This record gives sequence, structure tokens and C-alpha cells, in this order.
Amino acid sequence: METNNYKETNDLDVVERGSSQGEKAGVSPSGAPSGERRPAAGLERYINLAAVVNFGVIILASWESLAVTFQFALNNGGPASIFYGSILAGFGACAIGFSLAELASIDPTVGAQYRWSANLAPAAPRFWGLLQGWVTVGAWCFACSGPPSILANMITSLAIFNNENYVPERWHTSLIMIAVMIVPFCFNLWFRKLLDAFEMTGGILHIGLFIVFVVVLIVFGPRSDPDFVFKTLIWENSGWNNKGVSWGLGLLSMTFSVTGADSVLHMCDEVKKVRTRVPRSIILTCTVNSVMMFVFATVLLFYMGPLDNAIDTRLPLLWVFHGITGSKIAANVLISFLAVIFFFALFNIFASVSRLVWVFARDNGLPFSSFFAYVHPTLKLPVNALLLVGSIVTCLSLIYIASDTAFNALISLQALALHVSYFFPILFILLRKVRGPPPPYGPFKMGAIGVPVNVFALCYIVYVVVWMPFPQSLPVTKDNMNYAGVIFGAVVLGALGHWFIRGRKTFKMPVIRYE
Repeated sequence: METNNYKETNDLDVVERGSSQGEKAGVSPSGAPSGERRPAAGLERYINLAAVVNFGVIILASWESLAVTFQFALNNGGPASIFYGSILAGFGACAIGFSLAELASIDPTVGAQYRWSANLAPAAPRFWGLLQGWVTVGAWCFACSGPPSILANMITSLAIFNNENYVPERWHTSLIMIAVMIVPFCFNLWFRKLLDAFEMTGGILHIGLFIVFVVVLIVFGPRSDPDFVFKTLIWENSGWNNKGVSWGLGLLSMTFSVTGADSVLHMCDEVKKVRTRVPRSIILTCTVNSVMMFVFATVLLFYMGPLDNAIDTRLPLLWVFHGITGSKIAANVLISFLAVIFFFALFNIFASVSRLVWVFARDNGLPFSSFFAYVHPTLKLPVNALLLVGSIVTCLSLIYIASDTAFNALISLQALALHVSYFFPILFILLRKVRGPPPPYGPFKMGAIGVPVNVFALCYIVYVVVWMPFPQSLPVTKDNMNYAGVIFGAVVLGALGHWFIRGRKTFKMPVIRYE
């Protein structure tokens, strides 16, 4: 990898201009400098280095996410799927992360994927920009439902654990999801300037809890035979009766846990020294989380003990800690601290996605764009965009009323949509590298390994996306149906409909001129 000599200031980066109708997008052939990009009107740069690094790390919360979703992989694939899947997912996430970091170094922008696609597409840049914008915005709006669904699952599991007579209804879960959004939503409105301290606290908790969980498992848990970890493949439980299919479906928990390294990109206009700090954050986010997830997965498999009575529960990890420690108090405390991490992640996701919705609306990429592009003059926040995100998560939470397996559908939806959002900008930058001329690189450049990393990232994306819409078990019913593909398909149809009805005339093509 190479780091180019580049002198950076807080505000001087890249020119961004919304073109007039019909203006062709693309990189200036000469790469000539044409000015500077400052934070958009109403926003200000206040996020420091430590905060921007912790921001992405906490949103992924990879080892924590695996801890509360590994039951899906145990039923489809088993221990071998978790162990080897965590390796594959880690390398895949790093390949994607490094590719995005290189793009972020070239053009650090809130719009990220859709602006890169618009400026690097070999043809029809306006179409690709709008389509990519809908996919990316949809992906991150779906991702906002991840932490609330996990928290709702944890809360109901704790309620059952401490009160055997409690029987959760589907609508209970929906209400809990809506309720847990209130605190991070309010924090985004009125405590934005506390983000630096907030991220530092979350980062310390993220690492501290990891050490505690690993130590507790090793000290109190019975050690499993290596054959159980490395060779046990389970495929009969789900009804698929095929080892390859079960292993592929079991990969979902691992890919879900390391997806979302681009989150910090959507805060670009509020990050100091954005050209170097955002790429660093993306690289650290994917590498640190991938390593921590692999270590936790390995320790968990070796020391979690028998799961005969816990595998079919909502949260097997709760019963694992109760089983190895023999203490209800210890199990409650450990799981409660784990839940705090997801509150931090939810705060960060609301902040990131509201900026993404706002900037896409500013480019007339959405219906009622003028409304969602509004920035409150006092709060200096895209308040209407934030309200839209909260409304979408509220609607998604209602899926639980229709299906008690909606939790799996929501995490499938998030992973599916985010991976698709990464595919096109990585493909377009790869085509520019192969066909030429490549865009002028920023401070971070992968150099000779860039093309192989991009190719591996694309192959990994295609592989995991194939499995995301599959139902986890057979036979398929209305209760175990995976609605991820259907909902994502609706977003694509919405994008195409908007393009033909109005978007091709009103979408402001984001033209980038590089220094």
C-alpha cells in the first residue's frame, strides 16, 4: 500500500457541485484543481480523530453482534460454519473496507456510494447515481432496524429468563423496538456535541467487555474437543438437508456482524481532516472488528458447553453464561452491559443515516427532497431526515406482528442491501483501474494489490448476496418466510419508478472535480 504525500487542512478537500440538468458527470480528464469543498451550509466540523475511529467500530460491534445471533449459524452449518465463516467474513469485510477506504481518500463525501457511482460509471452516470442512492439510503434505513431488533430480542429474553411465566407476544417486540429508539433519537437532536466523549466511552466499553466475556468463558466454561469446533457441520435441523446450502446460510451471522464499515463516511462533513481520518477509521473498523469477532467466535465454540437446552431459545448466550457460572445475577449483568453497546450503535446509526438521507435529498434524489434537505438553523441538524429514519424503523418494527421470525428477516435485509450498495462503486473503480485513466488518488492508495483486493471484494459480495434472501428453514410458511428479498426488491422498483417518472429530470448530478 502507498501513502501519497498530501498536505491537508480541515476544510480544503474536493469541489462538489450539483450540475444543471443534463450536465455530464465525471472526473476531469486532467484532474486539474478547481477549488475547495467546505462543509455544507448548516453543518460544522467538530468530530476528532478518536471519535471518528470509534464511530465505525461501535456501529459494527462485530463480536457483540455475533454473540447475540450465533444461534442461526448453529442450526445452519454448526460450529464449523461459525469458525470458518468468521475467517471468510473477516477477509471479505476487510477487502470491502480497504476498497471503500481508497475511494474515501479520493473523494470523502457524505453521499459516498451514490456519488462515487455517479462519477465513476462508464455510462449513464445520472441513472447509476440515482439508483445507487436509493439502494444505499434504503440499505442504511434498514440497518437502523438492526440494533432495535437485537435490543428487543435481548429485553424479551431477559424477561423470560427472570420470569418463566412471561410469554412474549409479537406486538410486545414491536413496541419494545419503538421504545428503545427514543433515547438515541433524543440524543441525536439535543446532545450532538457530546459525540466525541460518547464515542470514547463506547470504545472503552467495546474493548473492556470483550476482555471480560473472553475471560469468563475461558475460566468457567468446559473445554470442548477440537473436532467439535473444526469438524462439526450441522445441516439436518433446518430442513435443507444439504451441507453446502446450510453452510452458506450459516454465514449470515458472521457477514451481518462485520457489515457497515462505510458508516463513518456519511459523517464526512462533520469530521476534521476528513481525507486521512475517514479512510483510517474504515480500515480500523473492518480489521479490528474482524479480528475480535474471530477470537470471540473461537473462544465461544471451545468453552460454551452443551447447548441442548439453550439452542432453541431467543438468546442462547444468556443461558450459556448461566450454565457455566451457575449465577443468574452474573448472566443478567453481562447481558445487560452487552445491551448498552447496542444503544451506542443505535445512536451512531441514527446520526450517520440522517446525514445520508439529507445529502441525497439535497441532490433531489428523493420525493419531497426540499423537505428532507432542511437543516435546522439552531440545532444544525437535518431534523426532517432524522424523523424519516425513525418513521421507517417504526414501520419495519411492525413486521414482528406478522411474523415471529422477522428478526432473522431484518438482519438478512440489512446485510443484503448494504452488500449490494458496495458492489457498484467497487466495480466502477476497478474498471477505471483496468481501462484507465484512474482518478487521482488521495493520501491512501492500495497500489499493486488494489486490483486483486477489488476483485476479491466483488466475488465475496456476489457469494454472500446469493444466500441472503433464502429462508432459514424448510418448509417455507408465512411465519418463517425471509422477506429480505421482497423488501429490497420493492426499493429497487421504487428507484426505477422515481427515475422514469421524475428523477431523470430533477436529480442533480453530483459532479466531482479532484485536486
